[in-house]
Amino acid sequence: MDLFDVQLKQKLPSTPLAERMRPETLEEFFGQSAIVGEGKYLRSMIEKDNLPSLIFWGPPGVGKTTLGQIIAKMTKARYFPFSAVSGSVKDIRDIVKDAEDRRKYYGERTILFVDEIHRFNKSQQDAFLPPVEKGVITLIGATTENPSFEVNSALLSRCRVVVLERLSEENIISILKRAIADKEKGLGNEPIAIDDETLKALANVANGDARNGLNTLEIAAKIAPLTPSGSPLERGRDRTAKIHITKDLIAEALQRTHLVYDRAGEEHYNIISALHKSMRGNDADAALYWLGRMLEAGEDPLYIVRRLVRFASEDIGLADPNALVQAVAAYQACHFIGMPECNVILAQCVAYLAKAPKSNALYEAYGAVQQDIRDLPNEPVPLHIRNAPTKLMKNLGYGKGYKYTPAFNNAEDAKQDYLPEKLQGKKYLK
Repeated sequence: MDLFDVQLKQKLPSTPLAERMRPETLEEFFGQSAIVGEGKYLRSMIEKDNLPSLIFWGPPGVGKTTLGQIIAKMTKARYFPFSAVSGSVKDIRDIVKDAEDRRKYYGERTILFVDEIHRFNKSQQDAFLPPVEKGVITLIGATTENPSFEVNSALLSRCRVVVLERLSEENIISILKRAIADKEKGLGNEPIAIDDETLKALANVANGDARNGLNTLEIAAKIAPLTPSGSPLERGRDRTAKIHITKDLIAEALQRTHLVYDRAGEEHYNIISALHKSMRGNDADAALYWLGRMLEAGEDPLYIVRRLVRFASEDIGLADPNALVQAVAAYQACHFIGMPECNVILAQCVAYLAKAPKSNALYEAYGAVQQDIRDLPNEPVPLHIRNAPTKLMKNLGYGKGYKYTPAFNNAEDAKQDYLPEKLQGKKYLK
């Protein structure tokens, strides 16, 4: 029996509730019916024990590692769990060598589960390529980050990406109820009393993360006083006493805000995108909300305001030139005031930009300019608008025929071409 098999069976009372309640079958696996429901591709491959190499992509606490462990129980292949946090490329080579020997001498397949595969850089991930290509191992990588950016493209092309969705509030409530009722692995032997409203509040702050919800429930149950006696000393004596879990206890168990926001991860880009699009759509309320999500999670205010400066020209531009003035002023104010005092300055700028009239004419105009420069990269400057500081240049026609605009009373008389010959008449700014 492998060490991993022993680990699966040993779930001691001291083991955290989230680990004790980890699903062991697909029937117990909540919230991912789109990928492992009856008749779904992945479920079929698991049941047939014929898995290709996979990348599990999803936020924390949705079941990536759990699904790997369920596969471990269902497969006839040797299952080897590995963490990119603590492991090294040398460890991978040792595992691959062992897998080669097992395949050669015993005809045994090896599934290598790599948790947080994105922690390996792309050159380190190259170590997986040859054994995956040769079929020495079936790779299952788990990541919270977008594999398009964090997984070696050559490796990604040899794996099927499986997206695990954030668990719904209903999924979390079901998981919590199961933990409260389970007498073997959960809290079923404790006289826990929790109303539906508190359960819903707990599921809400769990934010789609089952592990987070279960950990909070366990802490709340441990710190809750017994009622009616109210004394923890009465546990086991007063059969009528209850462990009442309230919203206040949930808040005490949390002792921190639950903001899912990784400044280096995909959620960072999702939220800045939400801010940008809310301002573009003239929704000041939504824009302020997304601003708050970033600031309260610790985002650098100067990063945010740099995006606002860009937005002021890209999405507003000439429709309200003062927008750029507002954004630059906000940058300067944030620079010398800092957080938390600059939060209202950023809020003022965001609200102004959201309410301002919009025009992307400058953005589109410059995009058209870029395209023409790519198509015609070396068009000569027309002779009449070239500078002529020397006699030779004058003799060559530099500056000849140039009309000095201020000298003309009639704009039509001052009219002349300024673009290269092949682009004359081109209109960029519409």
